[in-house]
Amino acid sequence: MSTPWGEVDVSDAHVHFFSPLFFNSLAEQKKTTNIGALTGCDVPSSSEDLADRWIAELNQNNVRSAMLVASVPGDVESVGIALERHPGRFHSVAMMNPLMPSADIRCANALRDGLINGIFLFPAMHRYSMHDTHVNSLLATVSGYPGALVYVHCGMLSVGIRRKLGLNSNFDMRYSNPIDLHAVALSFPAVRFVIPHFGAGYLREALMVADLCPNVYFDTSSSNRWMRCEPDGIDLAGVFRRALDVAGPGRLLFGTDSSFFPRGWVRGVFDAQIEAMSEAGVTAEAARSILGGNLRGLLKKS
Repeated sequence: MSTPWGEVDVSDAHVHFFSPLFFNSLAEQKKTTNIGALTGCDVPSSSEDLADRWIAELNQNNVRSAMLVASVPGDVESVGIALERHPGRFHSVAMMNPLMPSADIRCANALRDGLINGIFLFPAMHRYSMHDTHVNSLLATVSGYPGALVYVHCGMLSVGIRRKLGLNSNFDMRYSNPIDLHAVALSFPAVRFVIPHFGAGYLREALMVADLCPNVYFDTSSSNRWMRCEPDGIDLAGVFRRALDVAGPGRLLFGTDSSFFPRGWVRGVFDAQIEAMSEAGVTAEAARSILGGNLRGLLKKS
């Protein structure tokens, strides 16, 4: 893809794969058969069709590959189909709720079968502490698969599609502080942890954890509207400067947080980050790493 630093192979570290199961779950909660019209989303007929549509979207935007997020707890089959259908173009992490029965066993099976490259944890969404014994059991399972990634959502959490439907989101921000990841990351030094959205409102705390734990990475995804809550009114270029000062360019993973169609891949997020990185003085070498090289390097080790 053409950038201010020349042609760069872009890989997106954060793309939600809203599968048929995802929309079926929403339809059951809303008690409707017209979920597409209510949300304004195109409901895919199958995971195969959704995977093909994402490939067309990536091709149109000259994106080399994407990390898919299975966005229903345990929905590894949908992303597994995408990976098998388009090897090399997709990788995946699956949302896991450690409190669900046999979560560690399902995780181990999915990793063993190559359906996923890691897991995605939402402590505030599922209302658990990162120090819960169920989390420790799940991470012990992941640590048995060298190279597997663990995304941990921290900070502000809002699911727009649930808001459109008027569905309650009973999240608990007591469990959203990146500081909770500190002891966990130290306990599992071989596991690479990814904090999305620069900590989504906990930038200072996320930077502290990254400074103390070399196995903690950031993804840069989303509109980063959490910046409105920062007391010093920091802009995105300032966020990049701070993250680069603490973690360096080798631990930043570009992402968009793209999710549904017909919106598709969110080019505006990419453009905003390119502008911010340019303003922050990111070098060509660092830009190539952030925009895709780091993610591909992590996945090669898996």
